[in-house]
Amino acid sequence: MARLALLLNRLPLLGALMVAALVTAAHGQSADPLPSWRDGAAKQALVDFVGRVTREGTLDFIPPAERVAVFDNDGTLWAEQPSYFQAAFARDRVKALAPEHPEWRDTQPFKGVIENDPEAVAAAGQKGLLQILAATHAGMTTGAFNRIVADWLKTARHPRIDRPYDRLVHQPMLELLGLLRANGKTYIVSGGGAAFMRVFAERAYGIPPEQVVGSSGVTKFEIKAGGLPVLEKEPKVAFIDDGPGKPSGINRFIGRRPILAFGNSDGDLQMLEWTAGGVGARFMDLVHHTDAEREYAYDRQSPVGRLDKALDEAAARGWAVVDLQRDWTVVVPPPARSER
Repeated sequence: MARLALLLNRLPLLGALMVAALVTAAHGQSADPLPSWRDGAAKQALVDFVGRVTREGTLDFIPPAERVAVFDNDGTLWAEQPSYFQAAFARDRVKALAPEHPEWRDTQPFKGVIENDPEAVAAAGQKGLLQILAATHAGMTTGAFNRIVADWLKTARHPRIDRPYDRLVHQPMLELLGLLRANGKTYIVSGGGAAFMRVFAERAYGIPPEQVVGSSGVTKFEIKAGGLPVLEKEPKVAFIDDGPGKPSGINRFIGRRPILAFGNSDGDLQMLEWTAGGVGARFMDLVHHTDAEREYAYDRQSPVGRLDKALDEAAARGWAVVDLQRDWTVVVPPPARSER
């Protein structure tokens, strides 16, 4: 750097500007926006798409305000096996609250949760799931719920990988989110609870709460003692943001059809179809979990994150498919010092 400064001091102004331009160009060429992606068709397709829609004066150019990219959360932005992480949170909350509810020890599905019997919980079906969610996600203010989720994330760890859940984000997707945010807007559109995801989404992904679309429950505005206004969470479902609900959620909360959609399961199929149906350049992609060593390998038969019909549709329509084992050099960020 000292030699470069000395050289610039000796050059006329025009020469200095030329050298600076060359240094900047060289730096730009060496910067890889997706360093955790292996060079190949999947990476090149994404880079090419961003280049096409941001290049003014071309047929594929899309104005910045219309560059909306949507991402599923579970299995797309972070891991989702052996069960959805929000389900792990709900189970832990049932166990934490069990001393206050002795009747749960004889009542399904709570009995199954307390006794670590997943078959009993599964047998309770959707009704049982709603009972668990009502017991663990309602009957409190939104602020109280946010604090409970934040505290859980500080201590809970994945049963196999033994790391905090919010450190199991996909490093390659973090890089892609950064690339897209530099050129447009990124949103989460997930079947998971919006309130749950908003606690960590900005810190984990750089996606602010107002750009998180998810399933939601009913809230009620109340004035507490002392004149404090709060929103109380009620045990009622307001909106399910999964399957065909995803396009509806995009229309309701975002108001623009996306130009890029990323998912990993059949629950994301309609979101990709909605994105593909727009006019102009579009990019649809699926994450295919194929790496049992670094993460998990699953698709058509998995009860969690099943990828069956959407995989067939991707092949038929020419949508991109990211093979986790083949296309990613790393899956999650390295452990932070506090994790070791």
